[in-house]
Amino acid sequence: MTTITSSEDKNPQPLKTVGIVGTGAMGRGIAQLAAQSGMLVYLYDSREGAVAEAQDFIGGLWQRKLEKQSLNQAQVESYTTSLVNAVSLDGMASCDIVIEAIVEKLEAKQVLFKQLEAVIADDAVLATNTSSLSVTAIAAGCRLPERVIGFHFFNPVPVMKIVEVIPGLRTGLDCLERVEALGQAMGHYTARATDTPGFLVNHAGRAFSTEALRILGESVADPMTIDRVLVDQGGFRMGPFALLDLTGLDVSHAVIESIYHQYYEEPRFRPSPLTRPRLDAGLLGRKSGEGFYHYEAGKPVLHDEPPVPEVTPLPVWISPEDGAAHQALTALTKAAGWLIEDGSVPSDTALCLLTPLGEDATTCALRQGLDASRCMAVDMLGGLEKRRSLMATPATQSLYQDAARHLLGNDGTAVSTFNDSNGFILQRMVACIVNVGADIAQQGVAAPETIDRAVELGLGYPRGPLSMGDYYGSRHILTILDHILAATGDPRYRASPWLRRRALLNLPLTTPEQN
Repeated sequence: MTTITSSEDKNPQPLKTVGIVGTGAMGRGIAQLAAQSGMLVYLYDSREGAVAEAQDFIGGLWQRKLEKQSLNQAQVESYTTSLVNAVSLDGMASCDIVIEAIVEKLEAKQVLFKQLEAVIADDAVLATNTSSLSVTAIAAGCRLPERVIGFHFFNPVPVMKIVEVIPGLRTGLDCLERVEALGQAMGHYTARATDTPGFLVNHAGRAFSTEALRILGESVADPMTIDRVLVDQGGFRMGPFALLDLTGLDVSHAVIESIYHQYYEEPRFRPSPLTRPRLDAGLLGRKSGEGFYHYEAGKPVLHDEPPVPEVTPLPVWISPEDGAAHQALTALTKAAGWLIEDGSVPSDTALCLLTPLGEDATTCALRQGLDASRCMAVDMLGGLEKRRSLMATPATQSLYQDAARHLLGNDGTAVSTFNDSNGFILQRMVACIVNVGADIAQQGVAAPETIDRAVELGLGYPRGPLSMGDYYGSRHILTILDHILAATGDPRYRASPWLRRRALLNLPLTTPEQN
């Protein structure tokens, strides 16, 4: 838990003059946003000509907005004159806050802040835009560590309406309040988080990539199928492999390993052995023309989905274990005109539909005393309205696989079929996302409402992780995790105490601690 030191200043002054050191993509974005928010902005970069390039780049953006009439001439002129070349670090002397956006190396940031302390006033703030380094460690070498804070934006800065505000262990309360007010004045949601690895958003995003890579590593499905399930069935804006390709594996691999090691090899964040060889091979994603997808003219090459097989209808027996799932599948089967068997035991020719949570189709079939060669599992976690997911046992005959695909896809709804797995793709992904979010709440990294809002804005998930757990049902999420943990013995799937307690008490996952 971060300790925020108190201050005698009961009315901290607003931050109006902003210095930015480093004029790469992040520095430019912060500068553009600050200028558009009515602030005077001083720019500095150690590379000769970099500030002028940044001014030209930002000016070009404003000029295009002028041409599209989203800005007027007076606004463009005002914004342009507010971007000042500081020429040297000494030019930052009048700044109320200096934000560094330089190379992601601890020593470089510490050296820079020591240099800036000799220039700026004692009541000015030093902010770091680091995404992975400890704010406390950056502040450790400063004369006044109480005025050092994390101020982490996301790229592209003007578009991503969120900034993480991260106090270090010695950050003063007045510093925190002034920086939060600055973020709000810039029109961004300010997510206060503790100084822990990955802070809030990057921490919460670990499950999305690492569990997808684990599913791929188990040969459950190919990247395109996994992405289609997450986008169509789960409502995510982008699938995990499309996102890895967009970010670039050179960036993602480093972040995955960094957070894993910073958390002392926490199994929930375990990297995949798949990424290092791909990185060595130069399969970085869009920037290299090939990653998990192949790209032509900057666009991924997508294969068509297999057609729905034509089969003669079979009698269908639906597992009665989940009443709601049984009812939904019964309605679908009747609508298709297929015969439903109502007995407690299926006939010798029936297609058997199972609805497991966190189990593989094999275990679910054998536990119910069924013939695995005629069993197909259906993922009912997300319902049947969108893409549908099917899972076969290794023994399932092709006749029954085709029959299940025909039954579930004959009305035009997309169907994905993949190999047997301890939990379906959507179940595993959602359960891991919710579990990591619950553990972030358990650790006190941020308040529950902050966790959800920050993840929605920073990662583009359809819901924040805690609200996502409530949407799908925390009892379902707990069951999925417990079943996978029992089957694999992998502590990666151990349920967070935050999740378990609230699920058992039938409380929303967004319920904060009472003390």
